Amino acid sequence: MNESKNTRLSNGIWLNKPKACSQEADKVSLVTDEKTDFWRETFYGFTRDSGHFLGVRTGSAFTAQLRIQGSYESLYDQAGMMVRVDDSHWLKAGIEISDGHAMLSSVLTNEKSDWSTAIYDENPRDLWLRITVESGVLRLQVSSDKKTWPLVRLTPFYVSDHYFVGPMACTPERSGLKVTFSEWVLTAPLGKALHDLS
Repeated sequence: MNESKNTRLSNGIWLNKPKACSQEADKVSLVTDEKTDFWRETFYGFTRDSGHFLGVRTGSAFTAQLRIQGSYESLYDQAGMMVRVDDSHWLKAGIEISDGHAMLSSVLTNEKSDWSTAIYDENPRDLWLRITVESGVLRLQVSSDKKTWPLVRLTPFYVSDHYFVGPMACTPERSGLKVTFSEWVLTAPLGKALHDLS
């Protein structure tokens, strides 16, 4: 996958930049601030837009890929990727602590948030995520070895002429989650068949 300079993480725009953060061309390390989160209304009745997100601007279609290494400890500790149009239309996905387990989690927000979790059988502290958005569809994949990419979620997604995509981390119940994001790649959509897991 080829990458142009304007797609590097160093050209991303922070939403709620953490106090503790170091950044290179394709690598970001951070420690989350206290009580940070992304959520809209469902079940809890509140809206939060205080999580950390470094968004790189895309066109109307793309594939983004990222390595996430995190030291998750407490309820709702989470880190992964976000695709965002505005505060009412976005998806976040990654590892999240829930009921004592590191779960593979995704939240799709279209005015209101949903939440989907699944047991992740591989090492939750070191994985890769891949998101492809094209023609109103978002495909989310995960990999433990950067070779095989099982499907996590396929969903309709808000159509826009551009998106922001990149690393995301939150700790709704505390501060102090340490995360490193690396091996960032942003390209045109890969164009793979749905069951092509390469």
